Amino acid sequence: MTLDFAVIGTGYWGSNHARVGAELLEEGEIESLVLCDVDESRVSDIATSYDVPYATSVDELVERGVDAAVLATPSTTHVDLGEKLLSAGIDLLVEKPLATNADDAWRLVEVAEANDRVLAVGHIFRFHPALAELKQRVDRGELGEIQYLSTNRYAFRTPRPDVGALYSLAVHDVDIYSHLLGERPDRLHCELDSTIRDGVDETATLTLSYGETTGVINESWNVPVFGKRRDLTVVGSQRSAHIDYLEDNVLELHDAEVVKEQGQLRAREEGKHRIEAEQGEPLRIEVESFLDDCATRSEPRAPGRVGAEAVELLEAAERSDETGEAVQFGYQ
Repeated sequence: MTLDFAVIGTGYWGSNHARVGAELLEEGEIESLVLCDVDESRVSDIATSYDVPYATSVDELVERGVDAAVLATPSTTHVDLGEKLLSAGIDLLVEKPLATNADDAWRLVEVAEANDRVLAVGHIFRFHPALAELKQRVDRGELGEIQYLSTNRYAFRTPRPDVGALYSLAVHDVDIYSHLLGERPDRLHCELDSTIRDGVDETATLTLSYGETTGVINESWNVPVFGKRRDLTVVGSQRSAHIDYLEDNVLELHDAEVVKEQGQLRAREEGKHRIEAEQGEPLRIEVESFLDDCATRSEPRAPGRVGAEAVELLEAAERSDETGEAVQFGYQ
């Protein structure tokens, strides 16, 4: 089953979706592609480069009878546009964050369910080849009990005027931790720093507790030391893992653990080995997976519920920063 597909929003990330859509169209994976943006000059230029039609409102997409769409507009528009599209019978992949608050995020989940629509969220790291390889090994117990996770995302750039590091960067990692561990945190503490733009955090530091497991997230646009750094370390009782997100398919496993021999503790290290997962562009894998879910009416790898839960954690992080206290969770 091939689908009539749309990309809504042709800014920086939306233009990447437009490219992937054009590749899928050329390969016959979709029936048609239409681009949509309120900025007619921008969307017409991109549509012309791919020789596809364009629209300047989602109403035109509804009239065209589009089957599925990517919503890559500013997050403040997601709830209104998303509700209109889902209610019109269009399956939707919404870029992260799903919405700017949890109430709106859960509203989109409810609308999708009421209209029997597929709702996926662009938590793209669930489609990162190295992370997918790590997830399989964690699930098989190859690392033993997960004890500690640490993420660093550093760069040196002017902060965005509209959204800070928490919603731009940490949204990835709160979801990654939930994905790897298969659970949500029971405690969260956060500190946000806004020293460059008033009210826009350029640095976010989070500590999350999952029972006996601790996760630490460091995000900043104000660190000129490392260049661009994006990595993940997962420490298990038997092995540890490291991913440099700038290498899509490389996973390092460190065979190391602390053992007790004759009543004495000893750190055992037996080296590391490099695993190369099957190569693939995460964005393309994500879109192909979404389209397959639309065709088969399957639940996505990152369904709307996951997106709403991530927004809940970001809201809790904001509360923690405001009060200076950790937020405790009591899930039903």
